[in-house]
Amino acid sequence: MVDLKELKERFFSLYGERGKTPAVYFAPGRVNLIGEHTDYNGGYVFPCALNFGTYLVIRPNDEGVVRFASTNFDFRTEVPLDRLSEKVDDQWVNYPLGVINEMIDQGMEPAGFDMLFSGDIPNGAGLSSSASIEMVTADALNDLTGTSLSRLDLVKISQRAENEFVGMNCGIMDQFAVGMGKANHAVFLNCDTLDYELVPLKLKDHRLVITNTNKQRKLTDSKYNERRAECEKAVEYIRREKPIRNLGELSLAEFERLQHLIPDETVRRRAYHVISEDARVLEAIHALKKGDLKRFGELMYESHASLRDNYEVTGIELDTLVDEARQIEGVLGARMTGAGFGGCTVSLVEKDRTDAFIEQLDKAYNAKTGLKADFYVAEVGDGAKRIE
Repeated sequence: MVDLKELKERFFSLYGERGKTPAVYFAPGRVNLIGEHTDYNGGYVFPCALNFGTYLVIRPNDEGVVRFASTNFDFRTEVPLDRLSEKVDDQWVNYPLGVINEMIDQGMEPAGFDMLFSGDIPNGAGLSSSASIEMVTADALNDLTGTSLSRLDLVKISQRAENEFVGMNCGIMDQFAVGMGKANHAVFLNCDTLDYELVPLKLKDHRLVITNTNKQRKLTDSKYNERRAECEKAVEYIRREKPIRNLGELSLAEFERLQHLIPDETVRRRAYHVISEDARVLEAIHALKKGDLKRFGELMYESHASLRDNYEVTGIELDTLVDEARQIEGVLGARMTGAGFGGCTVSLVEKDRTDAFIEQLDKAYNAKTGLKADFYVAEVGDGAKRIE
């Protein structure tokens, strides 16, 4: 948890105590419970916001510059208002810069600000540190400049910033969960229509435990964009017989009838994962609403198996965490969460066995991979908001 008093003291040491009192905003990270690599295919996802994320201390200045600093990264910079559209080579500031550019396009008047970000989301863990930075920036600027964009507008702006300015071709799930989340609820989202439902997350005597592989990765250098292109290829093939915009429009039965149109076996497996994952999301939410956590957990395992075998985005680290978790008493389900290629798993664990689960999994994972995992017992929090 970030100490706000210390964070504001750090802000004043960087920028001085002149001018207005700074405001403080927060946007959470997110974990996706089921529905992976479906969002950019117009499918279903089921994420929830976390109680840790990104804090932003921000104050207007009249100096014609936007100043960026972070407690998480050494890199600091200030950008004149007439150069806000220029990317900074491979730096974290491109996330808030992209948001600023999108908001200017939506009518926000460029203005000078002093900004200090501080996050307690592990970078590269697949818990949406980038969407958290984007949404906290969008929420703060919308509020402080009186731009009056809706929360959904801010979600879309943040996604476009990552797609077009940063160059990461992500779907909308991360920004949506970070922006629209609610404490003790998960977000059932149709990524094609953006229809959503806040579903109470009644886990009874179980908890969500997030495990970080601590395998270093970089999304823009990963195979994420390649998978997206493979899904688009599958759509091209299927369009020869059925006019669809994305894979999320197909049921499993329809796909089984049309899959012969995809000559490439790899592309066919990618499409099968997406369409079967959509079906798993629907069944998982039905199970949750019935209180059938056992079935919910089984579907988590099935999701991971498809991500491993059909989508091929797991790897030895994620697979080891899931395989070992499965053997520990009190675990109902586990799966990778996020883009994959490293990052985290999420497990559904009996409350009374949480400590034993962490101890056993830590030992087994280290023995098999030589890596030390980090564990977070997740609390489900609210979406982006002003806190001071």
